[in-house]
Amino acid sequence: MEAAGLSAGPQRRSAGRRLADLFHGRPRLQVGALLAGPLGWLVIAYLGSLAILFAASFWHLGELSGEIERGFSLENFEKLIDEPVYRTITARTLGVAALVTVTCAVLAFPLAFYMAKTASPRVRGLLVVAVLMPLWSSYLIKAYAWRTMLSPEGALNWLLDPVGITVPTGDIFRLWLVFTYLWLPFMVIPIYAGLERIPDSLLSASDDLGAKPWTTFRKVILPLAFPAVVAGSIFTFSLTMGDFIAPSLMGSTQFIGTVVYANVGVANNLPFAAAFALVPVIVMIIYLLVARRLGAFEHV
Repeated sequence: MEAAGLSAGPQRRSAGRRLADLFHGRPRLQVGALLAGPLGWLVIAYLGSLAILFAASFWHLGELSGEIERGFSLENFEKLIDEPVYRTITARTLGVAALVTVTCAVLAFPLAFYMAKTASPRVRGLLVVAVLMPLWSSYLIKAYAWRTMLSPEGALNWLLDPVGITVPTGDIFRLWLVFTYLWLPFMVIPIYAGLERIPDSLLSASDDLGAKPWTTFRKVILPLAFPAVVAGSIFTFSLTMGDFIAPSLMGSTQFIGTVVYANVGVANNLPFAAAFALVPVIVMIIYLLVARRLGAFEHV
């Protein structure tokens, strides 16, 4: 038994040595083995689902049976282009997404700049926790909370009633307010990280050369922080385009997400839902290409 144990030990060690020798001096093989799991998951779960979505967009429902027929057809895309209601829904969704993105950038930049360049380490840590804290609670809880606050008997109307102001009841305003609150942390953190990487010596040099604060912001800070702003806008813009829960809770105005959800769960028209779901994907691809053209990813 002792002899067997002694013989088994060297075999196990020699197998480990062979494996170590296989990776020794081969950095590409090491990186490939390290990334095999994450890349495999990305290809199968993410890119695979997009491929299925793309294929399903060319299917159609049978005229008599109402069942999905897996044949090539442009019927769904023709419907999206020809019927004005879907063009209106697309324009409305993109408009709200752009408005939310601009609002988040305007609100996030001063806060992120204060966190990165002015606040003490203690205050900076507290602000980071404060920005991230809304992400700790459930999305549904936050959406229902805003629905309650924006109701006619809600907290906001109660606070504004003494000055004779009421919260607008339009769905677009309510969604703009809710989406801005929901996605603001996704804009603050990238901008904060981008501003933190800007050396303080550049700001001091601009001040020594007599530049005014607005000139320093426009010619020094904003160009260097532009990739961070684009990174945050990718989150806010794409999340707003694809959301269907908040529009369903805040009113009856249709957005791309609500139409896709209705066609999947109610109308049982999966091919048309897949075709409409490709619209945000195409928009984001165009957005990324334009951002790359503007040099947004050169200093990331």
